[in-house]
Amino acid sequence: MGEVTSRKFSSSSSVLPYRRIVAKFGTGLLTGGSDQLNEQIISSLVSQVAKLHHQGLELVIVSSGAIALGKYKLGLPRKLGGIPYKQVLAAVGQNRLMYLYEQLFSQHNITVAQALLTKSDLSDRAGYLNARNTLLALIKLKVMCIVNENDVVAVDEIQEAKFGDNDNLSAMVANLVDADLLLLLTDIDGLYTADPHRSPDARLITQVERISPEIERLTAGTTTGTGVGGMITKIEAAKLATACGITVVIADGRKKDIMLKLVSGEALGTRFSPISSKLESRKRWMLSGLSTRGKLVVDAGAAQALEKYNRSLLAAGIRGVEGKFERGDIVNIYDIKGFHLGCGIANYSSADIEIIKGVHSKKIAALLGYDYGSEVVHRDNLVSISR
Repeated sequence: MGEVTSRKFSSSSSVLPYRRIVAKFGTGLLTGGSDQLNEQIISSLVSQVAKLHHQGLELVIVSSGAIALGKYKLGLPRKLGGIPYKQVLAAVGQNRLMYLYEQLFSQHNITVAQALLTKSDLSDRAGYLNARNTLLALIKLKVMCIVNENDVVAVDEIQEAKFGDNDNLSAMVANLVDADLLLLLTDIDGLYTADPHRSPDARLITQVERISPEIERLTAGTTTGTGVGGMITKIEAAKLATACGITVVIADGRKKDIMLKLVSGEALGTRFSPISSKLESRKRWMLSGLSTRGKLVVDAGAAQALEKYNRSLLAAGIRGVEGKFERGDIVNIYDIKGFHLGCGIANYSSADIEIIKGVHSKKIAALLGYDYGSEVVHRDNLVSISR
């Protein structure tokens, strides 16, 4: 499941183990559990970011807190339903949140910028590259970018257009900018073997080499009161980031100098090891799931061919098709036990694959009346996830 370790990078070395970092500040952390932002906590986080920035590290912040700040400013009830109200709160709170960051970072002579993103901004290749180029340019110019989801235009009913929480957004941003480390800073020490608020026997898991089904089951019922997400969304974010070669740490952002300690390699919180080497940009975009249109289930032989031998996916190895997609769309690939093997660009539509699944490639033309090749997903258009 997860093993407890005490490993630490050598403090005698002047070279830090990470260079580019995305730090996500959750609502529970920024409010200190209250109904308004805690400026003392935010000031401490900003001071740590500034120190790392002046040491030559590259950082991007994904910050929650706009809706909480909007609620407090308008004096509205803690719980207020309805998407238009949430969008109003975001509109009121976002500029105040940025003003606070502007004031705090200016004390360290750091210029800040704001980037508001929606899922639809990144779901096509051009939008993904535009966002990536902008963020990388800000990093190059040593501007501190504060990222948030554009809640004013992203709505819950349009699931494809909304990340839904800043944990997954932060993983996407880390993916966008080729980060080495993603810090998910919250108001809890990390991932526990049970809910620490309910179980006195709960034990902190300090190291996770792979996010197994057992690890995922530990997250049930751990949603916090002030934020949209919880441990579930943090594990989802960690799955995406580690699959892209990024180290992830969940830790309590209220602890003194927590960011400085984590970036230096101290074993605090829960650290998730990357399960693959850094992927090139196109493959990271595919693996993000932003443009996934369907799912293929393959047999054990095909799974082995994909994982062990890096081969293309042929029709003979496909056992199931889910979703409607067209030729050229990105599809997820799973084995018959439900393990996510990776994703790839389909050479055939879902309707075509329903007809040719399980058959030899030589029979494709006869069954369809045309032939786009023997590979349903060519290995050059396939991204595998190691396990």
